[in-house]
Amino acid sequence: MRSHQTPDQLVVHGPCLLTYFLLIWIFVSCSICFPGAHSVAAVSPNDPEPASRASAGIRACCLRLTAKRQAGLPALPGNLEKKIDDLVRASGAETVGVAYYDLGSGTELLINPDVSFHAASTMKVPVMMEIFRQAAAGKLKLNRRIPIKNDFASIVDGSHYSLTPESDSEQSLYTRVGQTETIRELIRLMITVSSNLAANLLIERVTPDRVMDLMNTIGAKNIRVLRGVEDGKAFQQGLNNTTTARDLMIIMRRIAEHRAVSAKASNEMIKVMQDQRFNEGIPAGLPRDARVSHKTGSITRVNHDAAIVYPPGGRKPYVLVVLERGIEDEKIAHKLIADISRLVYN
Repeated sequence: MRSHQTPDQLVVHGPCLLTYFLLIWIFVSCSICFPGAHSVAAVSPNDPEPASRASAGIRACCLRLTAKRQAGLPALPGNLEKKIDDLVRASGAETVGVAYYDLGSGTELLINPDVSFHAASTMKVPVMMEIFRQAAAGKLKLNRRIPIKNDFASIVDGSHYSLTPESDSEQSLYTRVGQTETIRELIRLMITVSSNLAANLLIERVTPDRVMDLMNTIGAKNIRVLRGVEDGKAFQQGLNNTTTARDLMIIMRRIAEHRAVSAKASNEMIKVMQDQRFNEGIPAGLPRDARVSHKTGSITRVNHDAAIVYPPGGRKPYVLVVLERGIEDEKIAHKLIADISRLVYN
């Protein structure tokens, strides 16, 4: 084992010497057999997050072989990363992050997993998860009615701002300002039609700090939920909600494995996301009889989709996250996500 010694002080003994040469052999084998192993890793379910990029490369070489040996389980083709890269290049995207986890085999595919993106509306999934956590703790009731308002405080200086219906994908809630609605219905609107007004009402209720506490607890340590939507002063100061493909994979995997708050809460979240109305991304690349629980997110030149996919035929579900930045045409952005989804499924 190497320490902070000069070369003539380095001493390697018995079993360590064998381990040393074994690691060299593994590294050389990985470099020859799996030149893309630096960014694609297949890991066991007990080791979902590689400790470092260097060790991820070794695991990619050794553990991908393990996944392929599991009888009856699909293995990722060795050229999948190249095919995805070809799609990305053809699309003109600036950056694309992909994270895939198969609940049946433990196989993982990671491409730019830790690159940070503006979260857009994907941050509404952590907000939903925190609402269910507070409900389980008795801090709020999902059937409680709360006031509908369009007046929020900037995280910069507390000054007031409001949302515009024209910039929201759901507009009916604005006609009901001054009335009340249940938290459960606001969750549905926030997720299925991506209502920004519903999201701001719920974020204000549970607070970004509590959402972040939950994310740190489950290991999604690089996602940032700092504020509600359309806080212009915060945006100007670079205080934005951000995420990575890996963090969204961790979140969606936890829900898929029924470990998000509780099995009951996880099932409710899965059902809500199955009613998603915007299906131009991951679902568009799948057979019609595949079930998908997912959340999309988009702002100018940014398009995302994070999903739990339930393939037909009794195959175990998998989690797929695709984050994009730099495509002007939304149709091209949607097509890229759908094409990546199709490649992964096939």
